Amino acid sequence: MKADLKPFEEKMKKSVASIESEFAAIRAGRANPQVLDRISVDYYGTPTPIPQLASVSTPEARMLVIQPWDQKALKDIEKAIQASDLGINPQNDGRAIRLNFPQLTEERRKEISKQVAKLGEEGKVAVRNIRREGNDQIKAMKKKSEITEDEQKLSEEELQKLTDRYIKLMDEAVAVKTKEIMAI
Repeated sequence: MKADLKPFEEKMKKSVASIESEFAAIRAGRANPQVLDRISVDYYGTPTPIPQLASVSTPEARMLVIQPWDQKALKDIEKAIQASDLGINPQNDGRAIRLNFPQLTEERRKEISKQVAKLGEEGKVAVRNIRREGNDQIKAMKKKSEITEDEQKLSEEELQKLTDRYIKLMDEAVAVKTKEIMAI
């Protein structure tokens, strides 16, 4: 009986999903409502993400419109955006906030591409750490005589195949995001 590798595969899936959500939050010159997910507003003493306080729409390719459900939160949302690392000055018209995303310069595109590559590498390291954890568990099972040496080898090979598959997914996600950044 081979070691159960499902928990490790689930962890690898979560690592890929985490990296993809990080990529979605990277501003690539195009208006993407997910860039607001990381920004929290102090709403009645509770840090609340902007999408939970307002509707966020994309009327144009380079513009986001934030319309709070509670107009009293408009100033707080504006302050939170200004205090964030988004680098965009919000325009408040009294009912909604508009965010205009400027065209990216070539230098900024290269900088963002490096950031994407770094995040991708961190994701691959996380997957490799999961593999190491799995291998340690397999070796411990062998040491306790729960599995045979052949089963140990098979389990380690299966875990390596999983690792290769998820690292390939990470590389593909990096390539897609880099292509998106450079195409804008």
